[in-house]
Formats: sequence, C-alpha cells, structure tokens
Amino acid sequence: MNEHSAGGTAPIDSSVAHPARVYNAWLGGKDNYPADQEAAELAAAANPEIVPAVRANRAFLGRAVRELSGKAGIRQFLDIGTGIPAADNTHEVAQRVDPEARVVYVDNDPIVLAHARALLVSSEEGATDYLESDLRDVDRILAAAAETLDLSRPVGLMLVAILQYVPDRDDPYAITRRLLDALAPGSHLVLSHPAADIGAEEVAESMRVYNERAAEHAGATPRTHADVTRFFDGTEILDPGVVQLPVWRPDPEDTPAAGPLPMWCGVGVKP
Repeated sequence: MNEHSAGGTAPIDSSVAHPARVYNAWLGGKDNYPADQEAAELAAAANPEIVPAVRANRAFLGRAVRELSGKAGIRQFLDIGTGIPAADNTHEVAQRVDPEARVVYVDNDPIVLAHARALLVSSEEGATDYLESDLRDVDRILAAAAETLDLSRPVGLMLVAILQYVPDRDDPYAITRRLLDALAPGSHLVLSHPAADIGAEEVAESMRVYNERAAEHAGATPRTHADVTRFFDGTEILDPGVVQLPVWRPDPEDTPAAGPLPMWCGVGVKP
C-alpha cells in the first residue's frame, strides 16, 4: 500500500472533536479522545437515533459495495472520508468478490492514516492506497487516485456520510460534480447524508452540540431529501431511489429499523 500526504502527517489535535473519531466513538471503537467522546455522547443524547443510524450507514456501505462489485462489475473504488478502519472496509468487501479490486481511501484525519498503514492491507492480487487530503481538494485527490486507479474505466465513488462536513458556502454539489465529471461512464456514486427532515428538531440539536465541539471546518450540516437527491444530478438513480438507510436493498436477514433513521442514502450510475 502506498501513502500520500502533503508535507508529512499533520499533528493530531486531541482537544477538539473530529468527524472520523466521533464516528468511531459512535461505533463503540477505542480510537478517539475525550473531546470526541464528549461530542459523541452529547449529540447522541440530543438525538438517540444517531447510533442506530451510524451502524445502519456502515451496513449500507457494505451492501452498496457488494452490489457494485457483484452486479455492476465495478473493480475499483475511490472512498473519500473513509474514517478509522472498522469491519468490512470497502476493499475487504470488494476483494471478496474479486481479489484484484483496487481501492483508494481518502481522509483528512492523521489518526486515520496511522491506522490505515497497519490495517488497510490489500490482497496480493489487488491494491489499496491512502491519501491524506480534504474532500475540497478535488484536483489533488484525482491526481493521486490516478496512480492506483484507471480513471478511464468505471469507478465506485464512495461519499458515505462525508458531504455534511462541506458547508453550502463551499458548494458541495460542485465538488461532487467535479469528481463525477473526471470518472468514466458507468461509474457509480454511493452517497449517504444526515437528514434535516427526519426528526428535524432532534437532528438540529445534535448537530448544534456537535458543531460547538468540532474542529475548525468540521462542522456538520444536515440536508433534506430534495437537497440530498440533488447530489445525484447527472446520474441515473438506482432503485429504490434516495431512501432511508435500511430501505436500500436490505439483505434478507436484516432486522428492520425500530423507527425512522435520520439519514438519506442512494446510488446513482453515470450514463
């Protein structure tokens, strides 16, 4: 596995919450700091559906990668905002279908890079790479991805629970479009995003307490169903559309959610 970083790994600031580490805390992981734990606990207290939604989001990622690998024939993935490695990372799911699958992971948290070095180990036949970069740096991401992936062939673009950290002023729609424009026809966009219109008051309060404790530029913005659907402009959205996490092509053994989960998700294919 190769590693890319700009000027070496940035120092880890443990005094403020960071998305990857808060997410790790919600999953019950140990790779986080007291500031992350506090933000995770306060946000979950304001909205108890956060933890079930985070776990459902992880399950959605696995189902989507299996779908793309098994039915769409996708053999390479660009996973931006991958977070701290957990069970069934993108390359593990994809390489079960085809050991030659290739995956590039991108995250802007140096603690993720530290774990990626040790844990994101490819099969001998395939490849994984890691880039420490912010989602907004599209040109750098694409240039680094092209060292491992063949961008003239279809790619699975994974934007799973990441675009909420791009505020409207930074135009997350333009970022998504630039990424998709660089990919070949037949590429797929896999996306999930916190909902502003499911349990709206609880979501707003949980985001408020999280944002008060988040690192600079790491605040979160929930969006409505219409807002999330707009990310798929220029793609053909696969059935069942933009839906709540457990509704997207559930496995037969999946247990239905006890109630509404405040996240939208979907998969679209670039014509």
